[in-house]
Formats: sequence, structure tokens, C-alpha cells
Amino acid sequence: MLEPSYPLYVANLAASPNADLEVLDKYSGQVATRVAMADPATVERAIAAAVRAAPAMAALPPYRRQAILEHCVARFGERAEELARALCIEAGKPINDARGEVTRLIDTFRIAAEEAVRIEGGTVELEISERGRGYRGIWKRVPVGPCSFITPFNFPLNLVAHKVAPAIAAGCPFVLKPAARTPVGALIIAEVLAGTDLPEGAFSVFACGNEQAAPLIEDPRIRLLSFTGGPIGWEFKARAGRKKVTLELGGNAACIVDADQGGKLDQVVERLAFGAYYQSGQSCIGVQRILVHAAVYDALREKLATKVRGLVSGDPGDEATFIGPLIDEQSARRLEDWIAAARAAGATLLAGGQRRGSMLDATLLENVPHHCELQRQEAFGPVALLERFEDFEAALAVVNDSEYGLQAGVFTDSLAHAMRAWDQLEVGGVVVGDVPSFRMDNMPYGGVKGSGLGREGVRFAMEDMSEVRLLVLRH
Repeated sequence: MLEPSYPLYVANLAASPNADLEVLDKYSGQVATRVAMADPATVERAIAAAVRAAPAMAALPPYRRQAILEHCVARFGERAEELARALCIEAGKPINDARGEVTRLIDTFRIAAEEAVRIEGGTVELEISERGRGYRGIWKRVPVGPCSFITPFNFPLNLVAHKVAPAIAAGCPFVLKPAARTPVGALIIAEVLAGTDLPEGAFSVFACGNEQAAPLIEDPRIRLLSFTGGPIGWEFKARAGRKKVTLELGGNAACIVDADQGGKLDQVVERLAFGAYYQSGQSCIGVQRILVHAAVYDALREKLATKVRGLVSGDPGDEATFIGPLIDEQSARRLEDWIAAARAAGATLLAGGQRRGSMLDATLLENVPHHCELQRQEAFGPVALLERFEDFEAALAVVNDSEYGLQAGVFTDSLAHAMRAWDQLEVGGVVVGDVPSFRMDNMPYGGVKGSGLGREGVRFAMEDMSEVRLLVLRH
């Protein structure tokens, strides 16, 4: 169960000026808890505190940053089931997925603790011509300064962790605005941070309205904005001025199943079903488009449709549930409309398609025309599309025929096809032998085209949160 209310955090300290934000249990639709909301004065206090804290955070020795992160790892481990249950309630995430996300939260902070003492520089040879004779170059990385973070509802713990943990490891103070529909996980993380010896003003975490959040985007004192969410991120980039901006904006991930997978279809189907429908499909790298070679198409279609029909929908708190509610009924209605439009355009429904409030059954369609929104846009729900192909090169072209480019998966035993996919697919990452939904928290993660810019993954985020500073010595 959640606490009756949760405070906000400004300059490391909890405050409860109100309890204005109602957080719903996404399955029952009832109010589960209330959370304090920040007003414009609170946002200003948080930014000013981060600016004041920047020198102290930069001066914090790496071993102390590591100790703070290790403290968090220990506390999250102690509170793992509490965090998972909170996630299950506020996000409607099936409990097994919620526990998996807590594990990733812990992994991300553990990786950051390791990386905190690996911030290294190097030397650069300057005597490359007579003009550089007698000069030596040395460079190091220094924190970029105050950062602002805006995170979405679908991974309320781990996507917060992917901003907060690297910031601490890199020595950057920050102000975090979690999604208003799922703020509790971020506030529990803030509660744990409040028990550390981070410098005064090093962090602030609060929910607020979009208008109140404008300074997090526009204020020139903020040196980096990191946003995970929808296409509005490009508008934020335009408003951000001179500050660094990193964006992770979603996708409509594709997965190719090659002709040589006939002997592995059971394994492939297991991974496709997981990739398409885990956490009710609300993942930006969830499998949405499945391209299958004609040689194995019919057999895979039958196996996958049977698997999808057997996925259990219901109460996310039930251990047997695989499909829980979408974040709200509006999202379920949107997908219901897209499914109807695809069927009207000639698509065939193989499984699912039924909606009950915010619940949408795991849905599988085939032959969805490429002009349909289910093909062109991000579904962000439990819907996947099957499509037959004859030629591997043509399948690569279909994958690339998208405004998105986050990750793609390729099931193939051909090294030539694997390398061809890596060379040709316009995505941030290609996963061979598995679905595009695969992510480890230390790998470079991010997209191209409409899927954003910059990379997460702790070390790569730390690079964005730091700058190279050069020292030239003449002797």
C-alpha cells in the first residue's frame, strides 16, 4: 500500500505545502495517495539551490560520490518490495514487471557507483609540427553544472535512475520533475537521497504543472536538459536556448525474423510475445512491427497468435497477470480506434482487440497497410503487427520506412545478414538474436531521427553531463 500522502523535495529537504495532486490506482481508478505540488516559487528555489550547489558537487571526491550511490543501492534493496508494490499501484504495472524494474533501478545505481571513480581524462600529443614543439596537452572531464530532468510515466523508477544516478556520479546538481501520473517512485528515491550527505541543494524532486515546469526548460542557469517522453521534446529543445539537450522520444520498433529460424520458432515466439506485450506494451522499445520471412511466416503466425490469446489480463497485483491496464482509458480508446481503422483498411485481427475501460487485450494483427497509424506512429500499448517479406534487403527498407529509429531486433543465423542490418538500419541499436526490447543499463541507449538525440546508459549519460577541459603546458 502507498502512504496517505507524499511530500516534495527542495534543496534536499522534504516539504508538504499541500496535497493537491491525486495519484490514481491505475487498475481500480480510485485515488491511491496524494502528493504535494510545486508552485513557481518552489521551482525557483530549487533551481537557485542547484546553482549554489554546483561548486560543492563538482568538488565532491569520486569516492564520496561512489559511497552515496552505494548507500542508495543498499536502501533500494531493503525497500524493493515496497517500491515494486508502489509501481504496481501508481503505474498499473504487472507485479512481476514491477519487480523487474526495481532490479534495474538497483543495477543502474550500482553501475553509477562503479563509474563514479572511472572519470578519466588523457593526454593529447601537441608536437605534431614544429609549431607545437615544447607544448604538452592534458585533458579531463568536469561536471557540466545544474541539470534539469523530466521523466515519463512508463518506467517511473528506472528512467528516473538513468538521469539521477549518472548526475551524482558526474558531480552535477539536479532538479527532477517526474510524470504527474506516476510521481511516487521518484519521491521514494528522493527520500533515500535525503538520507545521504549530498551537498545542500544538490537535488530537488517534485511534481508540478506544465506551466510551472517552464523554467526547467528555459532557464539559462540550467546547463543541461534531459527529457524522456513524446514528440513535445523537440519543442522543448527549441525553447532550451544554449543549454545541452538530450532527448529520448520513443519509437515503433521493428523485429525481423529471417528464413533460417524455422527450427527455433518456439524460442522466437516466446521472445516476440514478451517484447510486444510486457508491461502492457507501454515501452518505447516494445515490439510493434514484426517482419517475418515467407518461409516461416505461416508457422510463426499460428504459434504467435496462440501465445497471444493465452496471455492473462487483469489485476496487476496478481502474480499471474501479464497484461495490466494502460495508464488511462484515453490511451486504451486511442488504440481501440487505431485497431478499428486498420481493420477497415484491410488488416486482419488474429488475437485480442477488445477493450474494457483502460484494459486492452493483447492484440495481434496482420497485413496492416503502411499508411495506417498503427504502422506509422508509436502504439505504446499491447498491439503488434505481422507482415510477410521475401527479400532481406526489402525488409531492412521497411524497417527504415519510419520517422523513428530507436532499436531494432533481428532473428537470424546469418552473420552477413546481422552485419548488413547493423550497417543499414537507421536506429540507435540493433539486437541480433533477440527482440529490440532488450536493454542492459550500461549499454549506450538512444535513437536517431524522431526518436531523439544523445545516449543514456550510465557512462554515456555521464559524458553528456560533463565537458572536456584542456590544459596546455609549455616547457
